[in-house]
Amino acid sequence: MTAFHDILFPLDISMRSSGGPERRTEIVSFGSGREQRNARWAQSRRRYDAGNGVKTLQAVVAFFEERRGQLHGFRWRDRLDHASAAPGHAVAPLDQGIGIGDGVTASFPLVKTYGSGFAPYARPIAKPVAGSVRVTVGGVEADAAAFSCDTATGVVTFAGGHIPGAGQAVTAGFSFDVPVRFDTDYLEVDLSAFAAGAIPKIPLVEIRP
Repeated sequence: MTAFHDILFPLDISMRSSGGPERRTEIVSFGSGREQRNARWAQSRRRYDAGNGVKTLQAVVAFFEERRGQLHGFRWRDRLDHASAAPGHAVAPLDQGIGIGDGVTASFPLVKTYGSGFAPYARPIAKPVAGSVRVTVGGVEADAAAFSCDTATGVVTFAGGHIPGAGQAVTAGFSFDVPVRFDTDYLEVDLSAFAAGAIPKIPLVEIRP
């Protein structure tokens, strides 16, 4: 990923934000009333508005200026979806399946799977929170010395002598951030409107690793 600053957007703002996943679907309607639907994107993309959580504009302006508007990406904590566990549950190393060992492969990208019945969606996780990743191999939790996780890519790599054997399930539990950028190069600041209770628009969009 180019032009990325490994810094977290202020949590006191992001925890009061709004937003969620976006899909791009192409729909073709026929004269019979039937329609053909095609997914334009293989992966969803998150959009957020940080305006709801702003209590002081100075902090946001400073963060925006240091990122040079849309130029540099940064970490964003999604208040509704920032962990491998189901809502209301603590992160555990059995949360998400990330691969099956073959005795040779040492690296496994983190993913979070949504759904289970019809068409489960495996979302790549590229920005895990440092120190949060726990891993199991064959149902047994791996010692911290047995693997490492690159917090810039979300790839778990096993050390020599600890590579998962053939048929062994590899699972992981983790907290994560979303890589985003500002979706505008113009941050409109109206102090009089802000003092009167108006909510500024601060759009953010997820960026691909």
